[in-house]
Amino acid sequence: MAKDSKSETTFMRGARSFMQGRFETIAREAFDDGWTPEEKDDRPLQTQVTIERARSIVSHNDSPDVGFDSSINPYRGCEHGCIYCYARPSHSYLELSPGLDFETKLFAKTNAAELLRAELAKLGYKPSPIALGANTDCYQPIERKYGITRQILEVLAECNHPVTMVTKSALVERDLDLLGPMAAKNLVRVFVSIGTLDRELARKLEPRAASPQRRLDVLKALSGAKVPCGVMVAALIPALNDKTMEHVLEAASAAGAEEAAYVVMRLPNELKDLFKEWLAAHYPDRAEHVISIVHQMRGGRDNDPRFGTRMSGTGNFAELVAKRFEIACRKYRLNEHGAGRRRQDLDCSLFKPPAINPGQLTLF
Repeated sequence: MAKDSKSETTFMRGARSFMQGRFETIAREAFDDGWTPEEKDDRPLQTQVTIERARSIVSHNDSPDVGFDSSINPYRGCEHGCIYCYARPSHSYLELSPGLDFETKLFAKTNAAELLRAELAKLGYKPSPIALGANTDCYQPIERKYGITRQILEVLAECNHPVTMVTKSALVERDLDLLGPMAAKNLVRVFVSIGTLDRELARKLEPRAASPQRRLDVLKALSGAKVPCGVMVAALIPALNDKTMEHVLEAASAAGAEEAAYVVMRLPNELKDLFKEWLAAHYPDRAEHVISIVHQMRGGRDNDPRFGTRMSGTGNFAELVAKRFEIACRKYRLNEHGAGRRRQDLDCSLFKPPAINPGQLTLF
């Protein structure tokens, strides 16, 4: 453990600074004029949670390169603090820093289950798999206190509504009593995100997430409960963790994963500067090499937002990663039933609308 500037016990954080968001109206920059000691940013780093009464809870998208069109995010911001998280720039909309604010100033949507119940009860609602926690991890540490993900799962289970999840938290094991019966009805699929088996690298990349070995235990628990599960090798960072991709796939398969996918690191908006700042601090000897390969995969830029290539990159290095992934999946018997199965296979035919007020008897 380490102590922050307020002498309060904290774990290591991911970002290195309170880098300013692109929508903030006031900029402030420290300048050494030689007259006063260097000014330090002493904002506290303990986690602060704001209760948010959301107006809607189900988000919709028509992106052609993601495997869902509906999603729910119980929380804004994420205490896991993954430095590569593509969701960091979303904190700028709140006029907060995508850096340390993203992982310390969190928002909990405590009325999520209530809003979901009302959404599913609408006349003419047509079910399709909902991705739970598509932006930030729905099982991040504050879920232990607020239980919003648990409440959402209870509504989905009651309605026989299909759901998918990606997490890097062991807290998902808490809800096996819900996930097991849902899996028996072909209503759920869970992916565990593991980018590397190197504990030291993982701690720097994802300081408050479960260790890679603990995540393998999660796969074993899910598989043991007969919950269909897979491994998401993400984020794949060239010259940092890409060389161990096969090791992750082998270990995940042995732990019970049936499927696998990978995502190459994306660096949209402020994230590019946050990652470069982190890279210079932790791996200065290879920082230039990492960014050079990123540029090779992104058409000479830090980020390529085009659909179809933003998740995998382009060029020789990207093609090599794709071929390695294909060979490893075949070797370790992952994705044997074909790509796209996890979305199409979930059963939407069992859906039944909920009562708007739980416990209220229906007239017919």
